[in-house]
Amino acid sequence: MLGIPYNHTMETPATFFLVGIPGLQSSHLWLAISLSAVYITSLLGNTLIMTVIWMDFTLQEPMYCFLYVLAAVDIVLASSVVPKMVSIFFSGDGSISFNACFTQMYIVHAATSVETGLLLAMAFDRYVAICKPLHYKRILTPQLMLAMSMAITIRAVIFMTPLSWMLSHLPFCGSNVVLHSYCEHIAVAKLACADPMPSSLYSVIGSSIIVGSDVAFIAASYQVILRAVCGLSSKNAQLKALSTCGSHVGVMALYYLPGMASIYVAWLGKAMVPLHTQVLLADLYLVIPPTLNPIIYGLRTKQIRKRTWSLLMHCLFDHSKLGS
Repeated sequence: MLGIPYNHTMETPATFFLVGIPGLQSSHLWLAISLSAVYITSLLGNTLIMTVIWMDFTLQEPMYCFLYVLAAVDIVLASSVVPKMVSIFFSGDGSISFNACFTQMYIVHAATSVETGLLLAMAFDRYVAICKPLHYKRILTPQLMLAMSMAITIRAVIFMTPLSWMLSHLPFCGSNVVLHSYCEHIAVAKLACADPMPSSLYSVIGSSIIVGSDVAFIAASYQVILRAVCGLSSKNAQLKALSTCGSHVGVMALYYLPGMASIYVAWLGKAMVPLHTQVLLADLYLVIPPTLNPIIYGLRTKQIRKRTWSLLMHCLFDHSKLGS
């Protein structure tokens, strides 16, 4: 029906074929142009944030270190899927090797797990900064930051490695056409000849445990922060704290809501939600947060905004002097 050859051997397919967004092939060119613009914006924004934090020694506080890592993870996450999506939408080249497909899947799983851990760490940073400002440097020591970073990474590896491994070891003897624009877990699991239910259940349960625990701790920390902010005597201090926390909460909502929606929508299946809606939701989940994070987290932070402007002016004046 899709005009793509099917693999009916009992051997592992050498390649899979990603169709893009089923039912919206006529819009693929416009999607490619839009996606390219969003991807370039994401790369420039996150690279700029990383450059500013790296070059300015006054921005070596825990919050900015976490923001630096978040920008790096956003670049990895977007770069793992967007170039292939653009290739599919522009030229229709949806072929991807078996190993590349599961490598892409693992990177997406691991990067999203690391990102949710970073959001939790940043919420803890705001809790200490607002509720225990006099003990900030004593609590958030370099040793604690290193331990938190290692815990976030180890958790991602422990939870996400079995997910891709379980699916990659299932037999694929039928169609090699993936009805998606990247190697999304459930879309690939549907092609397995054996029962993919254990892997799919692990996906839903594992993601629910990670996200559920992180959201619970984040919500608890912001509840305490809100109480502390309401107790401040200065209106300016209240507005400053609420502005900072508001941008953080906005990023978290932008990350968690589409992510969990895409997981449970894919679990429910196309009987309840059209397939193109499922794919679009999953694509936006991987593309939009890395693009908006630098704007909401970085450029709304006064120190980073000021340093970014200084860096841009410095580069522009240096180039103008060289030109003259």
